[in-house]
Amino acid sequence: MTPPATGDNMMASPTLPSAKMRGDRVARFNLLAAAALMMVTGVMLVLFQLHALQGALGRSLQVQAAMLATPVAEALRRQDRLAAEQLLAPLAAAPAIGQALVYTPYGLPFARFARSGNDLAPAAPVHGVHFAWADGNVTLLARLPGGGALLLRSSLAPLYRSLLQSATFTALVSLFAFCVAVLMVRRTRRAAQQAENHLHYLAHVDSVTELPNRHEFNEAMAYALARADRQDSSVGLLLLDLDNFKIVNDTLGHHCGDHLLKLVARRLVSVLRITDVICRIGGDEFVVIVEPANDASEMACVARKILAVLAEPFALDGHQLHVSASIGVSLYPFDARDGATLTRNADTAMYHAKHQGKNRYAVFKADMELRAQRRLRVEANLRRALQEQELYLHYQPQIDLRSGRIVGVEALLRWNCREMGPMNPAEFIAVAEESGVIVELGRWVLHTACRQAATWCKAGLLDSLEHVAVNLSASQVREPGLMDDIRAILHETQLPRGLLELEITEGVMMDDVPANVELLRRLQETGIHLSIDDFGTGYSSMSYLKRLPIDQLKIDRSFVHDLPGEGEAIVTAIIAMAHSLKLKVVAEGVETPQQVEFLRRAGCDNVQGFYFARPMTAAQLTALLLERRDWSSRTAVSA
Repeated sequence: MTPPATGDNMMASPTLPSAKMRGDRVARFNLLAAAALMMVTGVMLVLFQLHALQGALGRSLQVQAAMLATPVAEALRRQDRLAAEQLLAPLAAAPAIGQALVYTPYGLPFARFARSGNDLAPAAPVHGVHFAWADGNVTLLARLPGGGALLLRSSLAPLYRSLLQSATFTALVSLFAFCVAVLMVRRTRRAAQQAENHLHYLAHVDSVTELPNRHEFNEAMAYALARADRQDSSVGLLLLDLDNFKIVNDTLGHHCGDHLLKLVARRLVSVLRITDVICRIGGDEFVVIVEPANDASEMACVARKILAVLAEPFALDGHQLHVSASIGVSLYPFDARDGATLTRNADTAMYHAKHQGKNRYAVFKADMELRAQRRLRVEANLRRALQEQELYLHYQPQIDLRSGRIVGVEALLRWNCREMGPMNPAEFIAVAEESGVIVELGRWVLHTACRQAATWCKAGLLDSLEHVAVNLSASQVREPGLMDDIRAILHETQLPRGLLELEITEGVMMDDVPANVELLRRLQETGIHLSIDDFGTGYSSMSYLKRLPIDQLKIDRSFVHDLPGEGEAIVTAIIAMAHSLKLKVVAEGVETPQQVEFLRRAGCDNVQGFYFARPMTAAQLTALLLERRDWSSRTAVSA
């Protein structure tokens, strides 16, 4: 089939016409070769027919001469001229025979038959069959028994007619065969052209959106950069990635996801100029080549147009979907000197836009490349850190505001990179989440924390502790083998299940509420303590919160930071709501006595923060547990 058109701004591949021309030349050459072969074959058939007719004519004359030889020789012996001529007279019935002569042993004419009186006796005839092609006749001179000779002369006209008929038939058959060959070649060429077009379509066009694909993008980019070099102009590249597109695939199915991509492609085509080239190069990634691109402000204008056209909701199978995109912008030759670097820089800018909150664009700057390179270094070193024991845990105590005793500890991951030095957890944990390393990392944290807690438990240091808290990442929560990992770790370390607390952030919890509720239910049935971390930042509702099988809420540090002051109403409401649901409340990020006093008066159960203790090593916390320190002097401060 012929590939469908994909819009005015879809660039046709320059290789297709040349391939068609090559195919046409091959077809013409094949036809000419077939015609030449048929012509040579026809000539050979005509020559063969000529040779056959020539032999047949010679044999016919010899048969006739043999039939006449005996009676004519008898008439010649008796010198009966009249009898000899009477014997030659029946030759008139053979229209091809034009003349017959009987010669005496001395070579003198004795008797004669001539169809025309103008036929002259040949001078000095030679024995045998002789063709005179120029005169149009064939002559046979045969010896007679007892001496003398018989001459028969026949016209070549019948031979010429037969040869002409044979040549005409051969030519007609060859012409018919040539026409059939032309028809077959044309049909074959048409089928081959359709196959070439289809292969070209598959190789250069995205089957979902009917936009140029990555292969075509590479060719279009190379062509645009070469033209920019010739014309001393510039080329702009926008790389856009749809935000949260995976959610559409996961919730509505890949069919709806593909339909959404088609709708997005149509909107992008409608808003861009006819000279712009738009391609789909990945799952939810599109690129736009803008030329000429005068400066970054022009590219920013194009990016804003794209964001604006995507802001309108998409109607899809009865749903109103709101789609946003993160766009990275790079400019040739200012940001890069080749297509690969230009694309990489646009990709770097796009990820910068995502990290800034999505639904925006970012123009590439040199420092973005440095950050991207640092991220790659962090990821590479992080993968090695697990094997080389560069990772370790710190533990931060959680204090009961009523008793002033340590009632829990939270395990916090730390990393001292051999190459890059001490790393900020906020930086490397984000990289671990993006790269997928977080699952293995989280498994290591859980195992290490449980092993250390089991050691404290055996030493009798966890008498007053209710739990040891470990954070679960979004990737771990989605991991099918999470429950098996937890059971295996608890069995190996022999840690009582009631001492383990797992913290899941509110944002992760709200990603897939039904599945997460089922996971929490199974964890709680196992006897594990459950806590919602960073509460107040994930937009959960009371209806959802009532369904969650949890034991505790942790107020996000951003609300605690505003105490006393703007955060008072929110924190008070969270504590009251949690207590109404029979949940304990932990406030993290407590750093001042004023915050402690407000939380104590508001009825908060436990607190955690620098005001009491910074995160510390296992050895330091062991010493603190042995000390049996009482923090009541700090929990009972007055405002």
